[in-house]
Amino acid sequence: MSLIRTLREQLVKRERSAVELTQEHLDWIDQTEPLIHSFLHLMPERAMAQARRIDQALARGEALGPLAGVVMALKDNLCTLNAPTTCASQILKDYQAPYEATVNLKLEAAGAILIGKTNLDEFAMGSSTENSAYGPSRNPWDLGTVPGGSSGGSAAAVAARLVVAALGSDTGGSIRQPAAFCGVVGLKPTYGLVSRYGLVAFASSLDQIGPLANTVEDAALVLQAIAGYDPYDSTSLNLAVPDYNSALIPDIKGLKVGLVTEFIGEGTSPGVLQAIETALEVLKSLGAEIQEVSCPQFKYGLPTYYIIAPCEASANLARYDGVKYGLRAEPAESLLGMYEQSRNQGFGREVKRRIMIGTYALSSGYYDAYYIKALKVRTLIKEDFLNAFTKVDVLVGPTAPTTAFRFGDKEDPLSMYLSDVCTIPLNLAGMGGISIPCGFDQGLPIGLQIMGAPLAEPTLLRVAYAYEQATAWHQHQPSFIT
Repeated sequence: MSLIRTLREQLVKRERSAVELTQEHLDWIDQTEPLIHSFLHLMPERAMAQARRIDQALARGEALGPLAGVVMALKDNLCTLNAPTTCASQILKDYQAPYEATVNLKLEAAGAILIGKTNLDEFAMGSSTENSAYGPSRNPWDLGTVPGGSSGGSAAAVAARLVVAALGSDTGGSIRQPAAFCGVVGLKPTYGLVSRYGLVAFASSLDQIGPLANTVEDAALVLQAIAGYDPYDSTSLNLAVPDYNSALIPDIKGLKVGLVTEFIGEGTSPGVLQAIETALEVLKSLGAEIQEVSCPQFKYGLPTYYIIAPCEASANLARYDGVKYGLRAEPAESLLGMYEQSRNQGFGREVKRRIMIGTYALSSGYYDAYYIKALKVRTLIKEDFLNAFTKVDVLVGPTAPTTAFRFGDKEDPLSMYLSDVCTIPLNLAGMGGISIPCGFDQGLPIGLQIMGAPLAEPTLLRVAYAYEQATAWHQHQPSFIT
């Protein structure tokens, strides 16, 4: 059952007001936030003002937007007027953007109530939210484990019912992986389907904004609100947005589902493998045709990503120099010294690591050997996807090779990077994917990743919805909620 539709129906029937709904969420956040730390900033005044507008519109007999009364959160790398946009970095502490991200405006136009900005790995660089300059978020299923990253705050807030839905950004898996860890739905749209205007750039050719929600239907409703062409984003696709709700049918008979063999090998835990096998049996029982599909270039996804993404980050983060905005180190003996001290004090360890990797790969003598070669492999990975989609309608596999790990378990950067080994290829290809709950291992959620061809979101949603309706994994909640 869609929580969004339920809340909207309650508003229309005058069973609850938008102001009451908003206050209930603020009270629940006040109780649970000390445990989870999913938010960096709350926006109670903005939320209440929007709630009052909705109640007043209803009193006047006006039609309500599709997200009316839906309390939502924004990842804190989305520019927001009259609120900080920090990217969880010291270098942007207290920074306030002079404009609003397009997705924020679209959500409010649809009636959503934006209640706060969520925690993340600094500049969206990480897989656990441990890289936040303001402390990590915690997984509501086990407070000793990470919620994933980089959209860990958004995923944790949805899982703990602090909000009905949230926005995240996905550069190498940063919506899908935390969705899997926190037992919620996370959708990474096709590159260009959702405007990136107002998203603080990490790797511009990879970043994409998408929803996290408790059900596939709720994710589809949020996607419907934020998708579409935006002239302010040069990468935005000027195409008609389909009716995603019409794709939500539980019938997948005859659809061909391909299991990516490269995702089920060494490194994937037995519990995750068992859950994926069981999920495939469910899809098969619904009439889908299951076959194994090999995408041999996927094994190069991780090294390819960790050349391309740091190269783009190196260029994008050059703007943080202590001159125009953000942290400025003082005193400094020279302009160059001010640059160096500001960046040294403002950036965390992981951000510095990726800037250095990118700068090295782009330097004279190494550009062709690393960056250009990585772009060529990226093309091969995309060709693997396209070849696969001539045989099957969707590809499936685990969202992450393991369930949520404990804080401090992955101090080695490579072991942390491997958390995204199943999600990265999709970003390199610019295609869409969704993670949905498909089981538990020792009390922690497991995510099933469904991947589609470019702009195949209706098919993704159809398969995900059919699976969700046939199972009850999405109905489970962390123990402290019930």
